[in-house]
Order: sequence, then structure tokens, then C-alpha cells
Amino acid sequence: MIRSLRFRLTAWYLGFCALLLVLFSVFLYGVLSRALESRLDQTLTSDAVTAAGLLEDEMGEMNGDAPRAAAEAVSEMQIRGVVIAVFDSGKLLASSATDESADWTSLAAGTAAATDSVRAVPEYGRYGARAAARRLRVRSHEFLVLAVASLGPIVSDLRVLRGVLYLALPLVLALAGIGGFWLTRRALMPLNYMAAQARTITSSNLHDRLNIGDAAEELNVLAVSFNELLSRLDQSFETMRRFVADASHELRTPLSIIRGEADVALSRDRSPAEYQEALALIQDETRRLTRLVDDLLNLARADAGHVRLQVQDFYLNDLLSDCCRSVQALALARTITLECSCSEDVTFRGDEELVRRMVINLLDNAIRYTPAGGRVSASLETQRSELRLRISDTGLGIAPEAATHVFERFYRVDKARSRQEGGFGLGLAIVKWVAESHHGAVEVTSQPGAGSTFTVVLHR
Repeated sequence: MIRSLRFRLTAWYLGFCALLLVLFSVFLYGVLSRALESRLDQTLTSDAVTAAGLLEDEMGEMNGDAPRAAAEAVSEMQIRGVVIAVFDSGKLLASSATDESADWTSLAAGTAAATDSVRAVPEYGRYGARAAARRLRVRSHEFLVLAVASLGPIVSDLRVLRGVLYLALPLVLALAGIGGFWLTRRALMPLNYMAAQARTITSSNLHDRLNIGDAAEELNVLAVSFNELLSRLDQSFETMRRFVADASHELRTPLSIIRGEADVALSRDRSPAEYQEALALIQDETRRLTRLVDDLLNLARADAGHVRLQVQDFYLNDLLSDCCRSVQALALARTITLECSCSEDVTFRGDEELVRRMVINLLDNAIRYTPAGGRVSASLETQRSELRLRISDTGLGIAPEAATHVFERFYRVDKARSRQEGGFGLGLAIVKWVAESHHGAVEVTSQPGAGSTFTVVLHR
């Protein structure tokens, strides 16, 4: 099987040209054949009419002598390739034929019923003939005038045409194949150029792009699509590099603390209280590591598409109330007022545990970034088929240049403060993933020094 696109395109082009040429040849042959026969029929009809007129005139001049009148009329109609014959009541009176082998009796009988028309005479001559008949009545004589012509010249002309077509078709197809192959090769040259450029692009130079110059529109579309793919890959690789670097950094800090505490505890004998204090610190850092690894594993599964939602119907207003009660202790510890408002039952179909985690992350984030004496509010609104979950705070706010990055993994507006508060920069990334996995979206509006509002839009 030929796998070359160049040869396949050339073969399809050649096959299409061959089909068109054959159809055109058949059409040309048929049209020319009918045209030649039609022209012959018109000539024979005209000759028959002329001979009939001469016969009628000669009958008047020769006082009704039919044989002499017929012979005279035939002698005046000496036309090359056309035989004029005159019959009187089925009897041949005269003809201009030099070959007397023709069966004029059967010919006259066969054309008698086709008077004033033209018919084929297959039994006349080698190639058959066409005959035009004209009937007239003069002085009690019933005359039949025939004009007969052999189809030999037409057959000869068509034979020449067939010979030309048989010779021309292979030659034209050969030239079309060569031209098609050259055109296909020229049209596909930019593909080879694109392939050569693509081979030079690796993970270290994903910023490079294909450039094919002034190529065809279809190839430009392909190049643009490939360049867009490179842009997405470059962005993905950059995100992965940053993700690995940030994850390594986040893992290194608690591991360093654990190792340091263990080294200090083992450096000399300690009292039970000192060992207990060291173990408590190691336990806290281990919990932080466990939470970080769990978050990373969930995000990795989400990226790979291995997380299956446990979809069920539940009341979103009840879930919001439960989440507010869960973080109430954290808000009281920071002397922050927590308000939760949702007066009506709102049903939603989705993964209840993931939605609960999304709401907890938003509430926890709002409380952690709101100073003492501030206020955090949670509300649920319904707008036709949309549900809007809003978490607002009176905290520090987010700068405009940072608002577009807050949903990125490991991104922190204030890195030092976030690490002190125990965050990893994954909470909002998980919020975004949960919202999008439920075919929703999350957005943030914030003003530095006046607080932030996170809005999750879900569809029922």
C-alpha cells in the first residue's frame, strides 16, 4: 500500500483526469456521430425532394413517358456518394447506382412505409446506408423517389477520430500525471519545511515557532494551529517547572523542621517534657506534610482526569450552613464576625464532599486573611438556572496585578504571612478545580485595604 501523500494525491488527480477525459471523449464521439448522420439525413432529404421535382417536370415535357422521364431526372442528379432511384408502383425505372447488386425491390418495399422520412438501410453496402424517400403522383403514376448514401464516409471519419483519441488520451494522461506530481510536490514543500523546523523544537526551546512564510491558506492554518499547540505546551511546561519548584520548596521546609527537631532531640539526653515537645512539633509538621501531599495528589488526579464525581442531590443551603459552623471556632479565635445567609432551600446535583471542601477553603481563606475585628459573610443566591455562592471579607484585599494569579498553584500574595498562617497556596487552586468540574466558574473582585469577594457560579 502506497503511504506517500504525494503519490496518493497524484493518483487521485490522474484518476479524476482520466475519468473526465473518457467521459469527454465518449460525449465528443457521440455528438460528432449524431451530427454527421443528421447532416447526411438533411442532404438526402434535400436530394430526394429535388429529384422528385425534376421527375415531375420531365413527365410534363415527355408527355407521360415514365421510363424516359425517370432516366432523364436521374441523369441530371449526378451527386457523388448519393444514389438516386425512381420506382413506379414498386418497379425500378432508373437509378444512378453503378453497382447493380443492390436489391432495389426490397429497398423500395422497406422505405415505402417511411415516405417523406429518412431511415437506416443496414443491408445496403458494407457499412449500411441512410435512405430518404419522396412519394409523388403524376398522371396516374405512383412514383417513389429514393436518395441513398452509404455510411462508409462517416464510419471512416469516426475511425480517424477514434484513432486520434486512442493516441491522445494516454499522452494527455501521461502529461497530466507528470504535471500533477510536480504540482503536488510543489504544494507540499512547505510541509517538509514545517517538519524540518518541528524536529528542531524540544522541551528546551518551546518558545520557538514555525514560520512558513507566504504559504497557502490551509498550510497557514496548520502552522497557526501547531504554533498554538506549542504555546500551550510551553505554558504547561512552565507551569510544571514552577509547580515542581514550589512543591519541592514547600516539602523542604517541614522536612527540614522535622529533621532539625529530630537531630536536636537525639543530640543528647533530654527530659520527657522536651521529648514530648519535639514530638509534638514533628507531629504538627507531619500533619502539614500529609495535608500538602493529599492536596497535590488530588490535583494530580484531577489533571489526569482520574477523579470521578460522586454525583447526588443535596441542599446547598444546608451545606453552606454546616461549613459556616465548622469554621465558627476559627473565626471566634480571631475575633472575626462570621455571617451566613440563605433563607430558602436550594437543591443542587453534584459531588457533595468536593463542594463542601470548596466552601471550607473559601471560608478558611477569608478568615485567615481578615484582621481581628473584621467580618466575613457567606451568601447563596439563585438566578433562574444559576446559583451564586459569595464569600466576602473585610480583609487586606488583593492588588489588581495579583488578582489574576490567585488561583494558580502555590501562588501567594504575601508569601511570608501565608507560610506563617500554615497555608500552601493550593486552596484556591482546589476551589477553581471543583467549580470547573461542576461546569461552573469562580471569580474574584477585590480592592486593596477594603476586602475581597469570591463568587462561585454553578448551574443547576
